[in-house]
Amino acid sequence: MKVETLEIENFRNYGRLKVNFDDKVNIFIGKNAQGKTNLLESIFYCCIGKSFKSCKDKELINWDSDAARIKMTTKKTYRTVTVEARLFRSQKKIIKLNNLPIKRMGELIGETNVVFFSPQELKLVKESPDERRKFMDIDISQSNKRYFYQLTRYEKILQNRNKLLKISKSLDAVKETIDIWDRALVTSAKLLATERQKFITQILPYAQKAHSYISGGKEVLDLKYVCGCNTPLDETFEEKMEKLLKKNLEKDYKLGYTSIGVHRDDIDIFLNGVEVKNFGSQGQQRTVALSLKLAELENMFNLNGEYPILLLDDVFSELDKERQARLIKFVGRTQTFITCTDEKEIKGVVYNIQGGKIQKITKNL
Repeated sequence: MKVETLEIENFRNYGRLKVNFDDKVNIFIGKNAQGKTNLLESIFYCCIGKSFKSCKDKELINWDSDAARIKMTTKKTYRTVTVEARLFRSQKKIIKLNNLPIKRMGELIGETNVVFFSPQELKLVKESPDERRKFMDIDISQSNKRYFYQLTRYEKILQNRNKLLKISKSLDAVKETIDIWDRALVTSAKLLATERQKFITQILPYAQKAHSYISGGKEVLDLKYVCGCNTPLDETFEEKMEKLLKKNLEKDYKLGYTSIGVHRDDIDIFLNGVEVKNFGSQGQQRTVALSLKLAELENMFNLNGEYPILLLDDVFSELDKERQARLIKFVGRTQTFITCTDEKEIKGVVYNIQGGKIQKITKNL
């Protein structure tokens, strides 16, 4: 899949912009705070329906405006996909897919697949399990709409169970209705855990190959899915999880939230048998995070028959020259958007960005 055109109105520091992109490599060059990352953000938004930053939609609107608009046209193997997002300060956003308003975000997810990487993605390796669950959820959802809807269902069930734990005046009052939520939670948990386990199994060989390539074959990467239900993922999963929920009920009541479940899942990451999060250097953590992102490319291609769009935000400043050269060779298989502060030895179309405007477009051959 390839992004053909992008139109922007009052998004971040942009006023009006319409640009056509190259099928291979597109390089956004400019000083800091000129709008390079904002272009990546607008592309990501049209793919996922939200920003890759932790922000509210109204924060994406230009300060001088009450509304913003993004429209992106993507060419897939057999059809063209057009996504238009309108954001408002005083009302809910409107997203149209091929000129028809969507009712649920699941209608958008998977229409145009994307992989995003920036130096901030180090948190995928070194910070809380929330980041690794987010990594699994975004990736799996883009190829599996059923997973996305089941994830939404699980989160709603969990909210209701936690609300019951918080507002009930006694443990006996909780016990009167908690079984309804437990059974629903367990069913959804089994489906989510199964898909997450399968996902880790699928991406592992791709991640190992990418890591070996970028690091020069110096280390062996390994991944392990860790289920927050504390029970084996087999035919007894639902029965055992339901028993654990009952066993932990008094504890959960005192805490005011559910202490076990797939909302506490994690991924253990190892290099040569050593856990990277606690013992890896920053360079190792960075290479692992990048390898996981590159593994997404190959896994999505294997599942969907098309490579996703690759967004690389200021990645080269964080890599030594050897790793830069290896990464440049690796990304040639898909349409790639790269931001950097100076021109690298990368073949592609160069867009010079200044003050939310494209000042010049040249080809670096």
